[in-house]
Amino acid sequence: MKKLLTTSVFVFLLVTQTFAWGQLGHYLIGYMAEKQMKKSVRKKVERVLYPMSIARSGTWMDDIKSDHAYDYAYSWHFMTSKTGEYDESIQEKGGNVYAEISRIKKELKAGKLDAKKEAELLKMLIHMVEDIHQPLHVGKGDDKGGNDVKLEYFGRATNLHAVWDSGMLDGKGMSYTEIGDELSRRITRDMIAKYRAGTMQDWVAEAVAARPSIYKLPENKKISYGYGYDNMPLVEERLIAASVRLAQILEEIYG
Repeated sequence: MKKLLTTSVFVFLLVTQTFAWGQLGHYLIGYMAEKQMKKSVRKKVERVLYPMSIARSGTWMDDIKSDHAYDYAYSWHFMTSKTGEYDESIQEKGGNVYAEISRIKKELKAGKLDAKKEAELLKMLIHMVEDIHQPLHVGKGDDKGGNDVKLEYFGRATNLHAVWDSGMLDGKGMSYTEIGDELSRRITRDMIAKYRAGTMQDWVAEAVAARPSIYKLPENKKISYGYGYDNMPLVEERLIAASVRLAQILEEIYG
């Protein structure tokens, strides 16, 4: 009975959670970034975001989807890349995650913003750096980042994008601090140097390189433990990469 209840709760979370990386993913990337940042920089960032923590602020851009005043930012959560390149000509007219990260980063570095504007831009930047490291937010251009790929995950109808946003992570049944502490233990100096050396173009190429594994699905589109076992290392690697680069960007702006 307990097992059945746990499974039911998990499936409910999977079906209802459609935000990028899910709440859990955003929280734990921010949490890991907090642990990596210089204390002086972390305090500056926390003052800008107060009363939100860095970890919590990563979910704000999904929260405001309910506010039509922010409809202009709808397409800022994703981008399109055919073969690993950034091509402005095939992006949404309202903006995209790649272009907006670059723009907002420059605005924050320039300063001279009122407190409310700075906080909002910073929360957007944090969220988008996290989003672009979820590989399906760098879409092929033909299936809405996997949203059109309908499948069954543990016997329930969903789509490929939702499995990557939250399905596999929520299925672990752990808190963001539990997962964040575990993943943080794996981060080495060499990993930090490697991820920090990457350009935004590299971020896009990394997402595209992950596609063969992501789209390796059975003909009947029914997946469960096996798919998660094969792909969880990639999920975890993307979360670590996002945390390192988020810490790097925040230190570049507020260091």
